[in-house]
Amino acid sequence: MQQNDNNSSVIRVMLAKIGLDGHDRGIKVVARALRDAGMDVVYTGLHRTPDEVVDAAIQEDVDILGISLLSGAHMHIFPKVLELLKAKDAEDMIVAGGGVIPDDDVVELYAMGVDKILLQDTPPQEIIDSFRELVAKRGAR
Repeated sequence: MQQNDNNSSVIRVMLAKIGLDGHDRGIKVVARALRDAGMDVVYTGLHRTPDEVVDAAIQEDVDILGISLLSGAHMHIFPKVLELLKAKDAEDMIVAGGGVIPDDDVVELYAMGVDKILLQDTPPQEIIDSFRELVAKRGAR
C-alpha cells in the first residue's frame, strides 16, 4: 500500500476482465465506487489473458486483484491466476472475484485460495468494505 499525504494507506486495486467476456458495465461501476472511496484503481480492459493480468498486477504493486467473469470460465481462470501468482512469488496479493458464479463453485473457489467472491448483486458499499477488511487483515506487504 502507498501512503497518501495524510499518512494513511491507499489501497491499490487492479480490476480485470480475463477471456472472451465482453461485458464490462459492472466492473466499471465497481471501479468508480472504489475510486470514489479513495482507492487507487487500475482497470485492464477487456479480453486479457491471465499472464497479462498477473504481470500487470505485479508491476503495479496492487494490494488486490479483482477479476470479473460473466463467461462461466471462472473454474479455469482462477486456478491459472493463482498458479501464476505463486510462480511469481506474489501469493500475498489478495485475489477477489465477481460476476456470475454458481454457489457450488463459490465454495470451491474459496477452497482453492480465492480470498473473496462478490456476486453480481453485491452492493458497491459491501465491495468497498470487503476490500478494506481484506487489506487490514492481511496487513502491509
